[in-house]
Amino acid sequence: MNSLDYDGTLSNTVAVAQALQAAGLNPHAARSKAHLLATAAAVLSGDAERHAFFVPGRVEVLGKHTDYAGGRSMVIAAEQGFAMALAPRQHEQVTVHALDVDQQVTFPLGGDVVPRAGHWSNYPMTVARRLARNFPGSLRGAEIALVSDLPIAAGMSSSSAMVVSVFLALDAVNRFSDRPEYQENIKSASDLGGYLGTVENGLPFGSLRSESGVGTFGGSEDQTAVLCGRANQISQYSYCPVRFERAVPLPPTHAFAIGVSGIVASKTGNALAQYNAASRSATVLAELWRAKTGRDEPHLAAVVESSTDAVGRLQEIVRTTPHDEFDADRLLARLEQFVVESTEIIPRAGDALAAGDLGAFGAEVDRSQALVERLLGNQVPETIFLAAAARGLGATAASAFGAGFGGSVWALVEKSRMETFLADWKAAYEKEFPRRAAAARFFSTSAGPAALRVC
Repeated sequence: MNSLDYDGTLSNTVAVAQALQAAGLNPHAARSKAHLLATAAAVLSGDAERHAFFVPGRVEVLGKHTDYAGGRSMVIAAEQGFAMALAPRQHEQVTVHALDVDQQVTFPLGGDVVPRAGHWSNYPMTVARRLARNFPGSLRGAEIALVSDLPIAAGMSSSSAMVVSVFLALDAVNRFSDRPEYQENIKSASDLGGYLGTVENGLPFGSLRSESGVGTFGGSEDQTAVLCGRANQISQYSYCPVRFERAVPLPPTHAFAIGVSGIVASKTGNALAQYNAASRSATVLAELWRAKTGRDEPHLAAVVESSTDAVGRLQEIVRTTPHDEFDADRLLARLEQFVVESTEIIPRAGDALAAGDLGAFGAEVDRSQALVERLLGNQVPETIFLAAAARGLGATAASAFGAGFGGSVWALVEKSRMETFLADWKAAYEKEFPRRAAAARFFSTSAGPAALRVC
């Protein structure tokens, strides 16, 4: 996360926009975020000191359901996200104003808070509970105002961006990062991404003990992209633990078109069960390996990397070992999708992009999209159509991204034809799926900077 060189008021939107643009946002995005920050600041009561942040969403370029199994992904920070203003309070109460839904919630910053499952407040309450238990002692609450231009539950990680936002707010008033428990376990922004991933999934992080998370068995790709994204670059990471591998420049002639299908990619109810099944199948593969070999590889990526014949041995184990949760065909399909995505497609796609070979990059992205349609089964007709239609309209590459079962598709498009492309893509989608037109959205983003502390 970077801090802006800005010491003025948030009401001076021209100056704030100039500082945001200097940090890597394009001029239009910088102006938009400056106005959102002023809107958030206006909600806060009293005249106490103010802090402000811009926290982006993310676009997963490649890496479908790989991070929680230790695999690779390629990500960018989006230019859409949360504008947040906050003021410290002397008591331990936290108030969060969610301006997009015109709601607020107040709860104690303590280890006994009970989050509201299925409600947006589940995320800030889960963060507060975990922080209070990991960093005990005297704590200060905060009044937090959040407003976003990020489409909610569209696969752009609005939930993880909220988790990061609330952490940054409570850290700003409590300085968790100065505490020995923090410094022992979290030594970099990528470490922080890994930690906040465990806040969501409920796992421990080093000596920071675990609590139940928000209900999803996900990884730390989203939080890492939000905290570590690089303006005008696509970043490649591997996970468990988070490891930066490389950054590849986004061609200056291109940007990402985003098509939001209008099907909510929520992680509740049946969608949560489907998401967790995809995660669980990767865990089961590693469990079967450990049970049959006596080895101790902690996740699927470590199994795959353990020897040149590990994949073949694991395939044989799956074929000959019945499992109560998954049949052999499903586990074999999951293994193939993971191995090809993480060990073949992502390295080749990164090499192609680094060499300026956009044709080869597009071909690898096509392979990724075909794999999830055929093997992972997390696509719906709408996202399959959006990806194919984007390619048909001349996009350099196009892919669904995020958890799946709804959500969005990205398309890499020349900036010079972005406006026309978005209009044509939107028209084609609305003709094919007229009932989705009211909820669908089409817009563009470049690779933006990571979360920014404005003041």
